[in-house]
Amino acid sequence: MNLSDKEVVERLVKACANGDEKSQEALFKHMYGEMMHICYRYANRPEDAKDLLQDGFVKVLKSIGNFNFKGSLEGWIKRIIVNNAIDYHRREKKRFAISETYIDESQIEDIESGEGLFDEINANDLLDCVQQLSPAYRAVFNMYVLDDYTHAEIAKELGISEGTSKSNLSKAKQNLRIMILEKIKNANK
Repeated sequence: MNLSDKEVVERLVKACANGDEKSQEALFKHMYGEMMHICYRYANRPEDAKDLLQDGFVKVLKSIGNFNFKGSLEGWIKRIIVNNAIDYHRREKKRFAISETYIDESQIEDIESGEGLFDEINANDLLDCVQQLSPAYRAVFNMYVLDDYTHAEIAKELGISEGTSKSNLSKAKQNLRIMILEKIKNANK
């Protein structure tokens, strides 16, 4: 399926909006891998990621008739899936211990300060490390680093202060560095 072809996208969106199950299934199968990867980044367990994807895709199919063909269909679907994951995080926030410790922006280490670390670890091991972060750190890390949210947007979405967002990002990076170094050390034994 070529979702860069406008005619293909228009036919697919129209068919999905009209309830054509084969088109809906084809779209789901086409987007499954990329969207599951996003859900897995936000979820606590693989089962939660599957639930997030299913719930998010139901939202996609309910609102697909509203797609305005400005931008890519994949980008539009991704935004819905990410927003659904953020909503999940908000609902589950009661279980999370979000630090309110303020950290000054000048204290936040640059992500490149672990230069060379990412050359030593494969993508699956890196994803495993991200999954091991606490839910609060993982959510902020995903939103800031992978989904291009600003600290102001993260604070608004998660109901935390910008300082907490910055602090959680810094702590997530520190924890990732430690986990990556441990994986590298264990791999070199």
